[in-house]
Amino acid sequence: MHNHTVFSADSMATPEESVETAIEAGLDGIAFTEHQSFTDPERIERLREKYKGRMMVFRGAEYAAVEGHLLLFGIKEGDLERFGLHLPVADIVRLVNEHNGVIIVPHPFREWLLFQTWQTGIGTVKGISAIEACNGHTSREDNEKAVRAAGALGLPTTGGSDSHNKDEVGRCYTEFYTEITYGNFIEALKKGSYRGVYGKGY
Repeated sequence: MHNHTVFSADSMATPEESVETAIEAGLDGIAFTEHQSFTDPERIERLREKYKGRMMVFRGAEYAAVEGHLLLFGIKEGDLERFGLHLPVADIVRLVNEHNGVIIVPHPFREWLLFQTWQTGIGTVKGISAIEACNGHTSREDNEKAVRAAGALGLPTTGGSDSHNKDEVGRCYTEFYTEITYGNFIEALKKGSYRGVYGKGY
Protein backbone atom coordinates (compact mmCIF):
# COMPACT_ATOMS: atom_id res chain seq x y z
CA MET A 1 0.00 0.00 0.00
CA HIS A 2 3.00 2.35 0.19
CA ASN A 3 5.99 1.91 -2.12
CA HIS A 4 8.32 4.23 -4.01
CA THR A 5 10.37 3.63 -7.15
CA VAL A 6 12.90 5.57 -9.21
CA PHE A 7 9.97 7.79 -10.21
CA SER A 8 10.23 9.24 -6.71
CA ALA A 9 13.50 11.14 -6.37
CA ASP A 10 14.52 9.35 -3.17
CA SER A 11 14.13 5.74 -4.33
CA MET A 12 16.52 3.39 -6.11
CA ALA A 13 14.05 0.62 -7.04
CA THR A 14 12.56 0.09 -10.47
CA PRO A 15 8.87 -0.86 -10.60
CA GLU A 16 9.77 -4.28 -11.96
CA GLU A 17 12.23 -4.94 -9.15
CA SER A 18 9.60 -3.99 -6.60
CA VAL A 19 6.97 -6.23 -8.16
CA GLU A 20 9.36 -9.18 -8.33
CA THR A 21 10.27 -8.72 -4.66
CA ALA A 22 6.58 -8.53 -3.73
CA ILE A 23 5.98 -11.82 -5.56
CA GLU A 24 8.90 -13.44 -3.72
CA ALA A 25 7.43 -12.17 -0.43
CA GLY A 26 4.16 -13.97 -1.17
CA LEU A 27 2.06 -10.83 -1.60
CA ASP A 28 -0.91 -10.63 -3.95
CA GLY A 29 -0.67 -6.95 -4.83
CA ILE A 30 1.49 -3.86 -4.64
CA ALA A 31 0.61 -0.15 -4.66
CA PHE A 32 3.00 2.49 -5.94
CA THR A 33 2.66 5.84 -4.18
CA GLU A 34 5.19 8.19 -5.71
CA HIS A 35 5.82 11.53 -4.03
CA GLN A 36 3.47 14.26 -5.29
CA SER A 37 2.69 12.26 -8.43
CA PHE A 38 0.52 9.43 -9.68
CA THR A 39 2.38 6.66 -11.48
CA ASP A 40 1.88 7.02 -15.22
CA PRO A 41 -1.27 5.02 -16.13
CA GLU A 42 0.39 3.52 -19.22
CA ARG A 43 3.28 2.27 -17.09
CA ILE A 44 0.82 0.71 -14.64
CA GLU A 45 -1.09 -0.97 -17.47
CA ARG A 46 2.14 -2.45 -18.84
CA LEU A 47 2.98 -3.82 -15.37
CA ARG A 48 -0.52 -5.23 -14.96
CA GLU A 49 -0.27 -7.00 -18.28
CA LYS A 50 3.25 -8.29 -17.62
CA TYR A 51 2.37 -9.69 -14.19
CA LYS A 52 -1.21 -10.73 -14.91
CA GLY A 53 -2.17 -13.71 -12.77
CA ARG A 54 0.88 -13.22 -10.52
CA MET A 55 0.55 -9.76 -8.98
CA MET A 56 -2.00 -6.95 -8.93
CA VAL A 57 -0.52 -3.47 -9.37
CA PHE A 58 -2.26 -0.38 -8.00
CA ARG A 59 -1.48 3.32 -8.27
CA GLY A 60 -1.73 6.04 -5.70
CA ALA A 61 0.27 9.08 -4.62
CA GLU A 62 1.93 10.36 -1.47
CA TYR A 63 0.84 13.97 -1.12
CA ALA A 64 2.69 16.46 1.07
CA ALA A 65 0.04 18.63 2.69
CA VAL A 66 0.98 21.62 4.83
CA GLU A 67 0.76 19.60 8.02
CA GLY A 68 1.80 16.11 6.95
CA HIS A 69 1.81 13.37 4.32
CA LEU A 70 -1.30 11.67 2.94
CA LEU A 71 -1.69 8.60 0.72
CA LEU A 72 -4.28 9.24 -1.99
CA PHE A 73 -6.09 6.59 -4.01
CA GLY A 74 -8.89 6.62 -6.53
CA ILE A 75 -8.74 10.13 -7.93
CA LYS A 76 -8.47 10.59 -11.68
CA GLU A 77 -5.48 11.47 -13.82
CA GLY A 78 -4.84 15.20 -13.60
CA ASP A 79 -6.77 15.74 -10.37
CA LEU A 80 -3.59 16.03 -8.34
CA GLU A 81 -2.27 18.76 -10.64
CA ARG A 82 -5.57 20.64 -10.44
CA PHE A 83 -5.57 20.42 -6.64
CA GLY A 84 -2.10 21.97 -6.47
CA LEU A 85 0.75 21.29 -4.07
CA HIS A 86 0.95 21.64 -0.30
CA LEU A 87 -2.70 22.32 0.48
CA PRO A 88 -3.84 22.21 4.11
CA VAL A 89 -4.91 18.69 5.12
CA ALA A 90 -8.57 19.65 5.50
CA ASP A 91 -8.69 21.01 1.94
CA ILE A 92 -7.03 18.04 0.24
CA VAL A 93 -9.23 15.61 2.21
CA ARG A 94 -12.34 17.49 1.09
CA LEU A 95 -11.24 17.56 -2.55
CA VAL A 96 -10.30 13.87 -2.67
CA ASN A 97 -13.60 12.85 -1.08
CA GLU A 98 -15.50 15.02 -3.57
CA HIS A 99 -13.78 13.01 -6.32
CA ASN A 100 -14.74 9.70 -4.66
CA GLY A 101 -11.17 8.94 -3.65
CA VAL A 102 -9.61 7.61 -0.47
CA ILE A 103 -7.19 9.19 2.00
CA ILE A 104 -4.91 7.23 4.33
CA VAL A 105 -2.59 8.91 6.82
CA PRO A 106 0.88 7.32 6.63
CA HIS A 107 3.44 7.27 9.47
CA PRO A 108 1.38 9.81 11.45
CA PHE A 109 3.71 10.10 14.43
CA ARG A 110 7.05 10.12 12.67
CA GLU A 111 7.77 13.79 12.11
CA TRP A 112 4.73 15.90 11.36
CA LEU A 113 3.44 18.24 14.03
CA LEU A 114 -0.27 18.06 13.16
CA PHE A 115 -0.39 14.35 13.84
CA GLN A 116 1.69 14.15 17.01
CA THR A 117 -1.39 13.62 19.18
CA TRP A 118 -4.59 12.10 17.86
CA GLN A 119 -6.79 14.33 20.02
CA THR A 120 -5.54 17.58 18.46
CA GLY A 121 -4.16 16.24 15.17
CA ILE A 122 -5.69 13.31 13.31
CA GLY A 123 -8.80 13.51 15.46
CA THR A 124 -9.66 16.95 14.09
CA VAL A 125 -9.62 15.87 10.41
CA LYS A 126 -12.84 14.32 9.07
CA GLY A 127 -12.97 12.20 5.91
CA ILE A 128 -9.90 10.00 6.41
CA SER A 129 -10.46 6.32 5.59
CA ALA A 130 -7.60 4.70 7.52
CA ILE A 131 -4.34 5.19 9.39
CA GLU A 132 -1.13 3.48 8.35
CA ALA A 133 -0.15 1.84 11.64
CA CYS A 134 2.56 -0.47 10.29
CA ASN A 135 5.15 1.53 8.37
CA GLY A 136 8.41 -0.09 7.36
CA HIS A 137 10.44 3.09 7.93
CA THR A 138 8.95 3.97 11.31
CA SER A 139 9.88 2.80 14.80
CA ARG A 140 7.75 0.25 16.62
CA GLU A 141 7.01 2.88 19.24
CA ASP A 142 5.59 5.34 16.72
CA ASN A 143 3.72 2.57 14.89
CA GLU A 144 2.12 1.52 18.17
CA LYS A 145 1.02 5.12 18.75
CA ALA A 146 -0.69 4.95 15.36
CA VAL A 147 -2.43 1.69 16.33
CA ARG A 148 -3.77 3.32 19.48
CA ALA A 149 -4.88 6.44 17.62
CA ALA A 150 -6.71 4.37 15.00
CA GLY A 151 -8.51 2.44 17.73
CA ALA A 152 -9.51 5.60 19.57
CA LEU A 153 -10.83 7.16 16.36
CA GLY A 154 -12.59 4.01 15.15
CA LEU A 155 -10.49 3.85 11.97
CA PRO A 156 -8.99 0.74 10.35
CA THR A 157 -5.23 0.36 9.98
CA THR A 158 -3.11 -0.31 6.93
CA GLY A 159 0.45 -1.53 6.55
CA GLY A 160 2.93 -0.15 4.06
CA SER A 161 6.59 -0.85 3.49
CA ASP A 162 7.33 2.75 2.51
CA SER A 163 9.97 1.04 0.39
CA HIS A 164 12.73 3.05 -1.27
CA ASN A 165 14.69 0.07 -2.58
CA LYS A 166 13.59 -3.37 -3.70
CA ASP A 167 14.77 -5.14 -0.55
CA GLU A 168 12.36 -3.11 1.59
CA VAL A 169 9.23 -4.29 -0.24
CA GLY A 170 7.10 -6.44 2.07
CA ARG A 171 8.46 -5.07 5.38
CA CYS A 172 4.86 -4.13 6.19
CA TYR A 173 1.68 -4.86 4.26
CA THR A 174 -2.11 -4.69 4.40
CA GLU A 175 -4.17 -7.84 4.92
CA PHE A 176 -7.64 -7.58 3.38
CA TYR A 177 -10.46 -9.74 4.74
CA THR A 178 -12.26 -9.82 1.38
CA GLU A 179 -11.06 -10.66 -2.12
CA ILE A 180 -9.61 -7.61 -3.84
CA THR A 181 -9.95 -6.81 -7.54
CA TYR A 182 -9.11 -3.77 -9.59
CA GLY A 183 -12.81 -3.02 -9.70
CA ASN A 184 -13.51 -3.09 -5.96
CA PHE A 185 -10.23 -1.76 -4.54
CA ILE A 186 -11.44 1.75 -3.68
CA GLU A 187 -14.74 0.54 -2.25
CA ALA A 188 -12.88 -2.03 -0.15
CA LEU A 189 -10.65 0.71 1.26
CA LYS A 190 -13.73 2.72 2.20
CA LYS A 191 -15.37 -0.25 3.92
CA GLY A 192 -12.34 -0.80 6.14
CA SER A 193 -12.21 -4.60 6.18
CA TYR A 194 -8.42 -4.89 6.50
CA ARG A 195 -5.52 -4.38 8.90
CA GLY A 196 -1.86 -3.47 8.87
CA VAL A 197 0.61 -6.32 9.33
CA TYR A 198 4.36 -6.52 9.97
CA GLY A 199 6.21 -8.55 7.37
CA LYS A 200 9.59 -10.22 7.26
CA GLY A 201 12.60 -8.02 7.77
CA TYR A 202 10.90 -5.30 9.79
